[in-house]
Amino acid sequence: MSRNEKRSNNQINQIFDDLDGYRNFCRLYGYKFDEAELYSNRSFAYRQYTKFLQGKPFKDMWDIDTRAA
Repeated sequence: MSRNEKRSNNQINQIFDDLDGYRNFCRLYGYKFDEAELYSNRSFAYRQYTKFLQGKPFKDMWDIDTRAA
């Protein structure tokens, strides 16, 4: 197995790990999950996910929705 194959496999595994983390975030905090928004800073949900990863305050949509009702 060549080095390029190992590196690309690691990159592919990292993408799937990031996708799983993003999906779990969306499920736990009430955001609409769309895999096409992964790595897209135009997406509100992905920006909130990056805040979550950095340990910054982010919006919990489940909490916001229950306060509005």
